[in-house]
Amino acid sequence: MQKYYTRACNFYYGKKSIEKVLNKSSLPLNGNSLISFDSIEIISRKNVKRINIKKINLLKNFLKKKIKKDLKKIIKKKKFKGLNFSDFPILMGVINLTTDSFSDGGKYNKKNKGFNHAKYLIEKGCKIIDIGGESTRPGSDEVKTKKEWKRINGTLKKIRKLKKFVSVDTRKSWIIKKAINYNVNMINDVSGLNYDSNMINILKKTKIPFVIHHMKGNPKTMQKNPIYKNVLLDIYDFFETKIKKIKSSGIKHENIILDPGIGFGKNLKHNITLISKISIFHSLGFPIMLGVSRKRFIKDISGNNDSKERLGGTISSSLYAMMQGVQILRVHDVNELNQSIKVFKSLKFK
Repeated sequence: MQKYYTRACNFYYGKKSIEKVLNKSSLPLNGNSLISFDSIEIISRKNVKRINIKKINLLKNFLKKKIKKDLKKIIKKKKFKGLNFSDFPILMGVINLTTDSFSDGGKYNKKNKGFNHAKYLIEKGCKIIDIGGESTRPGSDEVKTKKEWKRINGTLKKIRKLKKFVSVDTRKSWIIKKAINYNVNMINDVSGLNYDSNMINILKKTKIPFVIHHMKGNPKTMQKNPIYKNVLLDIYDFFETKIKKIKSSGIKHENIILDPGIGFGKNLKHNITLISKISIFHSLGFPIMLGVSRKRFIKDISGNNDSKERLGGTISSSLYAMMQGVQILRVHDVNELNQSIKVFKSLKFK
């Protein structure tokens, strides 16, 4: 039987959204009446059909049942240990303690620079600090485990004293064993839990929240002609399969975040499709994180208007994602992103 997917679309914001939720002409996204939708796309691998939510009862029984099941997950309030999504999006600030990360390698890995930058990001509105010691940019080489830990150990220890939500960006279970001694809040594994076969066991044992990130292949090879049958649905199926595996392994908690992995084994067309249709992942029932900050797709689109920080492209794509209810934005330039969000909300959410 053909598989169908549900994507919320045609969103409303602020006062207009609250009014439409009250008169039942739109549904709140993630239990938040400040953002709602009145239409859905019913997607298969053969076609796409958009309908108003009031016409769902006119569908065939099997399809109506499927759509209503998805809608329950889409409108359900998302809960996550240590985070509150009522005021979205939450900004995750990036601290790369590496020598070769694609945009800031070598910038924060000396003396107290990483710790000082963490304090700056928090001051400017960052709610999550994501600290990593291994570059996973396209073409990067693997970093030995003990070297990765040495890079982050001192800074991580200092950052924990700030008593803020801290995520560790790592693919290695050994790093997690070390990091949990500092009571970190979350693990962000860009391999989608595929790199280290012991990762799921460690996550089960520690019960620590984590991100399921999608990456096709590995950093060394991921950008060499990545191919999908349908990038949006292939990644949706990846998440669905991974979640079932995680649950069957004995992980009971719901503290899981999904990240489709912009630039990780995707070409320009793949990235644009994922960003423009990202609200499809709400029907999996978990918060969505997106990292578009300074990514190569911005250069591919902007051509001779490219810049080192790619701030314009980062802001525009981040705001677009926010308008589809993405809960977490992983960014380098927290101050500028927060500024753009405040101005946008003052105009759109009134």
